[in-house]
Amino acid sequence: MAKDVLCEVNNCHYWESGNLCAAEKIYVVSHSGETAENTKQTDCKTFVPHDQLS
Repeated sequence: MAKDVLCEVNNCHYWESGNLCAAEKIYVVSHSGETAENTKQTDCKTFVPHDQLS
């Protein structure tokens, strides 16, 4: 398992300085079922805009 998860989406609630993700778990899905051919076919469902969680 990855020790550090990097994230460059700094308006995410889980973004931390140094482009680190502070979420306890990461949830990534494919646009087309259970497989993906490239990164553009995936989404991070963990993302929450910074102003939506307190």
